[in-house]
Amino acid sequence: MMNLRFSKQIMRVTLGAVAVALLAGCASKGEPAYTPKELRSFNETATLETQWRQNVGSGLGRARYPIAPAREGNTVFAADAEGLVMALNANNGEREWRVELDTPISSALTAIAGQVYLGTRNGEVIALDQRDGSVSWRSRVSSEVLAAPQANQQLLVVQSVDGQVTALDRATGAERWVYTSSQPALTLRGTGTPTVIEPVTFVGLANGRLATLDNRSGQPLWDMQIATPQGRSEVERLVDLSGQPLITPDGRLFITSYNSRVVALEATRGNVLWESNLSSRHTPLMVGDYLFVVTDDSQVVALDASNGQEIWRNDEFEDRWLTAPAFADGRIVLGDFEGYVHLIDAREGNIVGRTRVHKSGISVPAVTDGSTIHVQADNGRLETLEVTP
Repeated sequence: MMNLRFSKQIMRVTLGAVAVALLAGCASKGEPAYTPKELRSFNETATLETQWRQNVGSGLGRARYPIAPAREGNTVFAADAEGLVMALNANNGEREWRVELDTPISSALTAIAGQVYLGTRNGEVIALDQRDGSVSWRSRVSSEVLAAPQANQQLLVVQSVDGQVTALDRATGAERWVYTSSQPALTLRGTGTPTVIEPVTFVGLANGRLATLDNRSGQPLWDMQIATPQGRSEVERLVDLSGQPLITPDGRLFITSYNSRVVALEATRGNVLWESNLSSRHTPLMVGDYLFVVTDDSQVVALDASNGQEIWRNDEFEDRWLTAPAFADGRIVLGDFEGYVHLIDAREGNIVGRTRVHKSGISVPAVTDGSTIHVQADNGRLETLEVTP
């Protein structure tokens, strides 16, 4: 097995109720569409100790909006579906401020350079001052925003559920450019999240295409078909790129797709480096030389990032509707539909720790800093855990 080099840096709504039930697990009681594996005992070698917890309003709402928290510096920012936003001290959970917006929130939060950015159900994008929660600016995009807005030094790029990508001036919220894509008749609930660097933005689309946009104009420099629709029914032909493209400092780009594959590309031209037949709606995680993928049936797979070869696979969580993976102190962190947080040893793939946050379930990925894990349950409970040893 290759050596694993760990570091702290971790680099549309559906058109029918049937699709919601099948693909997003949005039954009225929050149950998944498939039969989940029962949890089994394991050799616990790591513990998850609660440091503090806070209730953040009414949580993610009945539709379980993907309102993941964010952290910058020593502050954690969290929100609920009704418009409440809170800033909490990351060490002790003490509230620094609380604001109630006049519009319901629908996206994950992005905290960067003194601002907190978020999207709403009515197609607004809002910037809040991290110091006191005051509104810095508000801007309108074409439709509901489920993906966290993404920033570089000048722009805030927002992908809305109708497939439109809008670049706003990060300081003022003024519109800079708009890119529009074609949408299939049926999509997963949600959209891809753009990856923004200084010169370009990488955008995964519901039609299975990946576009690279010039940040000066929004014009595509290149695009390519990552996933090709197959099958007779609209459900079978779903090929959403609903995760976020992951780019590395050496110019590799990793893309996941639903009903299709994981692809590694050379970012400047889109040349395919390798591909693996794994279907995933989640953003992958890269640590050292390992690429971690949570598949659509909630298997956790570690791939060699250089060639796509499988290193290990854990199928203990099949159909438990795992969140996207996070990384904390040598372990992969995952939440599930029953509200458990699981730790997997990143080198070996075995389960090493577990705790339950709340029975309402966990739908959004954890936010981590070293051995500290911030996880928000669907009912709004935000709990901070410390991994030991």
